[in-house]
Amino acid sequence: MPYNRKAIAPWSTEREQGIESATVDSNIETPQYLQPVVNTGTIDLNGNWIGVPTSDKLFTIDTTHEAIPNGAAVLSPQKANHEYIDMTGFNDLFIAIKPSAGGNFKLEAIMGPDTYPYANLTPVNAGSTLRGATTAVPTSMDDLFFDSAEAMIADVWNIYILPIHLSSQKLLQFKITNNTGAASDIQFASLRVV
Repeated sequence: MPYNRKAIAPWSTEREQGIESATVDSNIETPQYLQPVVNTGTIDLNGNWIGVPTSDKLFTIDTTHEAIPNGAAVLSPQKANHEYIDMTGFNDLFIAIKPSAGGNFKLEAIMGPDTYPYANLTPVNAGSTLRGATTAVPTSMDDLFFDSAEAMIADVWNIYILPIHLSSQKLLQFKITNNTGAASDIQFASLRVV
């Protein structure tokens, strides 16, 4: 079966009718088949290949923060693992928190540690609340994620989806404050979605 067929170019019907003043050939090849294409990445301006990100299949589980007193805060992820979340190329984020004491926790998306650059910018304002435009028609800068009192159940993973507002954030950490009234172990996990 032929893949291409001949078609008449709309601007050259005079040629087909025998009018010699038309200089364009009326026959053009028209592709008539489907060809699958797989996008595996791009080549940047420096000639480096950059692959297309895919969603994480499993949660990345951080090392447990042990016996965090009431009123104290921890940063996750922490140094023992990967110290920050890179959301470059990702839209949504799932976070999961497993405390050993039930009750309220304050959750805040913050700028990661100043020991890493944000792209090529250094130093960054480490520990500051991430701010940006959160509406389609921005009128001011808002906190991108701040929850002053999220009630959590003890000894289970409390899972939350954070759609779009943290997308492409390159240096992301979470500040988790124990407001349960008792000491609590705090375990954190994250999963990025394209």
